[in-house]
Amino acid sequence: MIIENKQLKTFVIDSGLVSQVDFEIAEKEAEEKKKEVGEVLVNQGKISEDNLRRMQAYVLGIPFVDLKTQKVPFDVLSLIPEPIARNHNIVAFKKTESSLEVAMLDIKDLPATDFIKKKLRSLKILPRLTDVDSIKYILLQYQKSLKAEFGDLIAKDAASIKINADSHDKITEAGDLRKIAEDLPVIRVVDTLLKHAIIQNASDIHIEPQENQVLVRYRIDGLLHDAMILPKNVDSSIVARIKVLSNLKLDEKRLPQDGRFKIETPDEKVSFRVSVLPTYYGEKVVMRLLRENISGFTLEGSGLHGINLDRIHEALKQATGMILTTGPTGSGKTTTLYTMLDILNQPDVNISTIEDPIEYQMARINQTQVKSEIGFTFSSGLRTLVRQDPDIIMVGEIRDNETASLAINAALTGHLVLSTLHTNSAAGAIPRLIDMKVEPFLLVSTINVLIAQRLVRKLCDSKEKYFLTKAEFERLGKTVDLERVLNHLKEENIVAKDAVWEKLPFYRPVPTQDSPDGFNGRVGIHEVLSMSSTIKELVMKSGTSDDIEVQAKKEGMMTMLEDGIFKAVQGLTVIEEVLRVVTE
Repeated sequence: MIIENKQLKTFVIDSGLVSQVDFEIAEKEAEEKKKEVGEVLVNQGKISEDNLRRMQAYVLGIPFVDLKTQKVPFDVLSLIPEPIARNHNIVAFKKTESSLEVAMLDIKDLPATDFIKKKLRSLKILPRLTDVDSIKYILLQYQKSLKAEFGDLIAKDAASIKINADSHDKITEAGDLRKIAEDLPVIRVVDTLLKHAIIQNASDIHIEPQENQVLVRYRIDGLLHDAMILPKNVDSSIVARIKVLSNLKLDEKRLPQDGRFKIETPDEKVSFRVSVLPTYYGEKVVMRLLRENISGFTLEGSGLHGINLDRIHEALKQATGMILTTGPTGSGKTTTLYTMLDILNQPDVNISTIEDPIEYQMARINQTQVKSEIGFTFSSGLRTLVRQDPDIIMVGEIRDNETASLAINAALTGHLVLSTLHTNSAAGAIPRLIDMKVEPFLLVSTINVLIAQRLVRKLCDSKEKYFLTKAEFERLGKTVDLERVLNHLKEENIVAKDAVWEKLPFYRPVPTQDSPDGFNGRVGIHEVLSMSSTIKELVMKSGTSDDIEVQAKKEGMMTMLEDGIFKAVQGLTVIEEVLRVVTE
């Protein structure tokens, strides 16, 4: 099916997405380079690929389908083999007795459609156009449909591992351990565990030896879930396999070890940060999954909005000073920093980082890994970094007095410094830094904003509304200032100007087959403290974190708890989840 330029031109100009002048310039370039006009418009950034597909679908009279929320039965999905679907971006999504609807990105992909027509001669193939996100969502369902099979696969392979715990304890030679680690059933068990964790979007894998069994748990959306129980005899073999992948010492079982390895799936690269710790019943392994493709993260997507978002964008425009993110381990601090680096990553600036470990690889950014065992620490690395003419420096974490002092000095001498700190609130970062022997006058001279954050589980689309009773509002009002939250909701036009709490719905999860607990993914709740002149005065007068927070709230800061209730009204999460995360 070929679209004439005249048809496309009429529709594109009528849509208002591209002016007539821009279209004619693209036409000329297409003629010179022997390309299609649509392709040139996309390359010039005049329209997106998905918008072009929508227009092509309209001109050709082919329906455009959005599949981002559609669950396709596996018997329909599997009519097109996964390799064909993935390579050609074509998926089956709806079947009747006589026809099959297939969604694709390129209507001119004749080899794919010919293959499907020959394979399914009894069905009439009805092509549909769709967008990239829809194709990705359906392709993921190929893997999700395999989840049910993983348990059987692992049980079968685990049963074929012949080594028992008693005999394995006597094997200490690295060569023997390597031979065991390269046994085919062991490789299959570990590969399946890793693939299963990636599909479930787990952030950590815990392999925990117990007296008579091995417990495997995945941390999904911040909570640990039992994934499977393996027989005790596979314990040492699995640990040996993970050590081989991570390039760790196979015959060292008395001391903790840390390593790293990477695997590639058709959709992404995933790094695994490995920690091995000796315990009473064997070696416990914890693996942190780090998705390497950071692109696509945005501050808005992470949950920042309103005055919080404005304050961060204002701080990012500064050429000098410090931006600090605070919170406990696993609260998304590093991801927030990387998102800010992605915004700052322009051709005219030099960005350098010192990290432990490097969690995401980013193009055009000079990233350095701390190696404390050879004396290369945050402080020694930072001391060298400032001599490398950077404009922007990211320090993975301020852990000690020396690193704090060097980071402050870097901010004073013409650099923008981004870093993390372990405190419970934004205001709590000030006394924490003073405790690290940083002078108050240096803090007020350098800090631009302080960000505190937590991650709360996000509700699925299958949520249901409900209203709080008067007694529930009274209880909630003792924990959070509901009047301030309502004012913020009105200011950002989330609710009507005359809205009252009694008529505002909250939401609760509805379990589904895909999401048994009704949650999927996480979103951040934040508080962003800007260093105003009044707060600077408080810091100089040795004000407590409570004093600083009270003043920041007067100046419009929304606390994490208030931001959580704000997001509960939006239907992003539930009140119980916010209270659990902020008060734990």
